[in-house]
Amino acid sequence: MAPPSAFINAIGTAVPGHDIHAAFIDWAAGRLAEERDRKLFARMAARSGIGHRWSVLAPTADGGSPIEPGGFYAGDWPGTAARMQMYEALAPDLAGLAAEALAAKAPLDGITHLVVASCTGFVAPGIDQILAERLSLGPSVERLLVGYMGCYAAVAALRSARHIVRSEPEARVLVICVELSSLHLQAVDAIEPLLALLQFGDGAAAALVTGEASGLAIGQPFATTLPDSAGLIRWEIGDHGFAMHLSGEVPGAIMAALGDAHTRATLFPTPPEDVDAWAVHAGGRSILDAVEHGLGLCPDALADSRAILDAFGNMSSATLMFVLDRMMAAPPRRGMALAFGPGVAAEGFAFSAAS
Repeated sequence: MAPPSAFINAIGTAVPGHDIHAAFIDWAAGRLAEERDRKLFARMAARSGIGHRWSVLAPTADGGSPIEPGGFYAGDWPGTAARMQMYEALAPDLAGLAAEALAAKAPLDGITHLVVASCTGFVAPGIDQILAERLSLGPSVERLLVGYMGCYAAVAALRSARHIVRSEPEARVLVICVELSSLHLQAVDAIEPLLALLQFGDGAAAALVTGEASGLAIGQPFATTLPDSAGLIRWEIGDHGFAMHLSGEVPGAIMAALGDAHTRATLFPTPPEDVDAWAVHAGGRSILDAVEHGLGLCPDALADSRAILDAFGNMSSATLMFVLDRMMAAPPRRGMALAFGPGVAAEGFAFSAAS
């Protein structure tokens, strides 16, 4: 007898109300001493495919961005402790908004398990405990915190929810991804790290995963690590927040891996040519281009991912859930979710319409 199936019944999403994308571009350009570097950065920013990124950091009293006088980053550069205090105060609020958006689509009564993914902050008691109390899930709810896995953590969180439901068919699993990337602005003055910072914004998403056949069926998961890629994506804890190191070699490595027939055959449970829809983590325009070209997809195959990138930027683990949410209105017959992160790891799962 086949094990029970698990389904993403609904997804709720939330972003803060402060759009910091344009202000960041102006600030970053001012960090570059050479005119040619400023022009190159401006061209890359214009071609990024990103129109907006949102931050939990409040505008200044006169409406300015966090890097202007009176903002979080004005004056002495905030240390990691100050950034973690902001995470503890603000991450539960944003995650709560995503849970409220989910509750408007599906009842959240009787939650038995809570799975939380986040890589942009640390606090103890954990964000999972804080959310369990805030959402009145009860002291006996089973909790799992997926920490510091980066952009593919949504896959790990949803995969864990699938395992829970398949072993306990009556389980009702609440999955939450919350990331406050804007707490980790770095005082860098070179193009490559500034372009890495250009990608990231804040966001949260919540999903209900149960054995009830509605929404998206979560199919076979998969995972691999690209060879000789450990140094290409790194996320290091420093005295002034978490520093992202994102090599310009990442898109090429992804395209080469996905273009290899053996890699595709061992990675995907369904051949790419048989997939109707791709939910790819919107890590950046170059990442999406690499997936499109590596798999030989048609130009509009990643339209949902590109739309999320334009509206919100890269929200680390929450991003893939935003893409899946766009697909809930018209679930595909055969879909594939795919995300990348430190390693370089590629992880995902097959999905399909519940019906």
